[in-house]
Amino acid sequence: MSATRASLNAVPQRAQAMLFGDPLPDLDANSGYRGPIACRVAGITYRQLDYWARTGLVEPTVRGARGSGSQRLYSFRDILLLKVVKRLLDTGVSLQQIRVAVNALHERGVEDLTAITLMSDGASVYECTSADEVIDLVQGGQGVFGIAVGRVWQEVEGTLAELPVEYAEPGPEVDDELAARRAAKRQRVAS
Repeated sequence: MSATRASLNAVPQRAQAMLFGDPLPDLDANSGYRGPIACRVAGITYRQLDYWARTGLVEPTVRGARGSGSQRLYSFRDILLLKVVKRLLDTGVSLQQIRVAVNALHERGVEDLTAITLMSDGASVYECTSADEVIDLVQGGQGVFGIAVGRVWQEVEGTLAELPVEYAEPGPEVDDELAARRAAKRQRVAS
């Protein structure tokens, strides 16, 4: 392995919000996409989406679930990460190695993420930032497949540009409609 190519196995975890900036200009911190749209764009099932959110692999950064009837909202960066995770799974990388890779991606700066190609030999995931690193990995017999994060970015951006955006209420607590109705019903019964 070359000195410039780093294995994603050695990078510690950091907050998910550091992964990517939202490229779509009309989005703000309180806007995002519902779970079904995130699933459709990433090519995953709702069951996968729910499991990955509950286990912390890819959590929605706009609005998380807050009980029965609440809707998660996923940002562009969340959906991009979902699609990268799906591609890694499709190529046979274990969920454990994907978690390591996702944690390492959190460490990357926004400026150079689109230049990254994720390579894997089926057991480990490597990040390559130049064509020479990709060639070095493949010639060494380690690389089996690659995922160009910049290309995935473009695919997700193009697809999401045509889909509806949802806006969450600003503030730390966003009450869902079902919870509000249940609270009103409890008040009526108690009166």
